[in-house]
Amino acid sequence: MPSLGADMEDGTFVEWQVEPGQAVARGQVVCVVETQKGAVEVEIWESGVLAKRIAVPGQKIPVGQVMALIATGGEDWKAIAAAVPAPPPPTAPGDEPQAPSPAPTRETAGATPGAPPVSGRVKVSPAARRRAEELGVDLSAVNASGAHGAISIADVELAAAAKKPRDTQAAMRDAIAAAMSRSKREIPHYYLASEINVEHAVTWLEKRNAVVPIGERVLFVALQLKAVALALRDSPELNGFYRDGAFRPGAGMHLGVAVSLRGGGLVAPALHDVDKSSLAELMAQLKDLLRRARSGQLRSSELSDPTITVTNLGDLGVDTVFGVIYPPQVALIGLGRSALKPWVTNGEIVPARIVQATLSADHRVSDGMRGARFLVELDRLLQQPQSLA
Repeated sequence: MPSLGADMEDGTFVEWQVEPGQAVARGQVVCVVETQKGAVEVEIWESGVLAKRIAVPGQKIPVGQVMALIATGGEDWKAIAAAVPAPPPPTAPGDEPQAPSPAPTRETAGATPGAPPVSGRVKVSPAARRRAEELGVDLSAVNASGAHGAISIADVELAAAAKKPRDTQAAMRDAIAAAMSRSKREIPHYYLASEINVEHAVTWLEKRNAVVPIGERVLFVALQLKAVALALRDSPELNGFYRDGAFRPGAGMHLGVAVSLRGGGLVAPALHDVDKSSLAELMAQLKDLLRRARSGQLRSSELSDPTITVTNLGDLGVDTVFGVIYPPQVALIGLGRSALKPWVTNGEIVPARIVQATLSADHRVSDGMRGARFLVELDRLLQQPQSLA
């Protein structure tokens, strides 16, 4: 089970999308898991052949636990599969053995194995029944996956998750709070802010958008993201992770974009290699990422490898945002709204659109001098918008 953020401890396995003996390639989606961030498509990290599926639907799996075995380098996948016993059915702490099935009666004779009894009487373990009472789940509406059509705790919890999305949102809030508490407790934050005159950048973008089809127009946030990624090239100590007492630079400029979900909660999936994308490509990627984030269709790589997070609250009218670093990242960029203000240019006061850019950074890795250089470079890049295209 991959770690999809500092606030994740486990995930519930939903379904496999590949079969044993099937060839798989690095980056291919092989299964779906349910987390506090919603359903996430999990990609595979190695190419090879799927030898054995360990995880089963409904199973709650801790981060780091094996979900499948992969044969690589010409290994015999059948031999690997045969050497590992079949996994036991998923259980939860306190789940009790199911009572022996009664002898068939007129009501149960001819019933299909695995389907609930047609009489309306539901087979359920005592522990699952108690869990249903705790969650307020109607057992008659639960799909049974146990032997002889019995309902397990996993069945109850899956039904509760579908019935009460607000409970999931509460769990997400709890997870976010835990991660942010850890961040403020463990990370020595420092904060910097800078006003950036974006009048030229906004004007340039407006002129560009006026001569292209509507579907190819670019939002100002894409220009800002590209500038952030390029500025990070000169400040690599802001782009990476603090793990095991040491800083580890990121493998690329993978910007986590903070996205507010419609039902509540927040995710920050990654846009990969932003510094290498054109504005048009970046805008298309951003649209796709936002759509999938809000429909619960994110991929594991998008949640597991952001190297820095950018939060933009400008569209909500916020002038300045000082964010909390999302561990194990070491920095966060905050962007406020573009506001018309008086600005001194060449000794004259002129109206200009101004954006407040902030940096929250980890003092174990960088300092105010290094952070200031990043903001200066971000300003310089936004004064040359044509170079960002």
